[in-house]
Amino acid sequence: MEIERKYVVDPEASVLRGLLGSGQRIVQAYLAIEEGGSEVRIRRKGGQAYLTVKGRGGLERSEEEIEISGAQFETLLPAAQGREVEKTRYEIPLEESDGLVAELDIFHGVLEGLAVVEVEFASLEQAEQFTPPPWFGVEKTNDARFQNRSLAVFGIPSVDPSVA
Repeated sequence: MEIERKYVVDPEASVLRGLLGSGQRIVQAYLAIEEGGSEVRIRRKGGQAYLTVKGRGGLERSEEEIEISGAQFETLLPAAQGREVEKTRYEIPLEESDGLVAELDIFHGVLEGLAVVEVEFASLEQAEQFTPPPWFGVEKTNDARFQNRSLAVFGIPSVDPSVA
């Protein structure tokens, strides 16, 4: 099970300059997207590639990830038919949070200008008790428009991301 909360961040926020180390480029492409939530995607992160199946849900959902070869990634990529997301991920340890790490994604290409931060939790209780730092911005955990698969298909939502 994956338990995570998601927030839209101002990519120009000055606080980020002091937090960002070296990031890792990620390309993910969606092979199958079921209306209502389930998805099958491939992801290349650094020198590794994965096939991932995610179930329905917002805060909590099933996730199964299988490592695949780079050649398999390249073979499967055309099946995504352009439903791709490119981003750089920065992992930022959160002080005073029992080892939690913020995963800040700064998007590229057609999603340029969008930045999203996610935090994964060990339990629902931990997720519910989490108080995000102010730079996290507006929570979008249950807003399907900000899920990567939706961004890959529809682009950046046209509504103001500062409105919950």
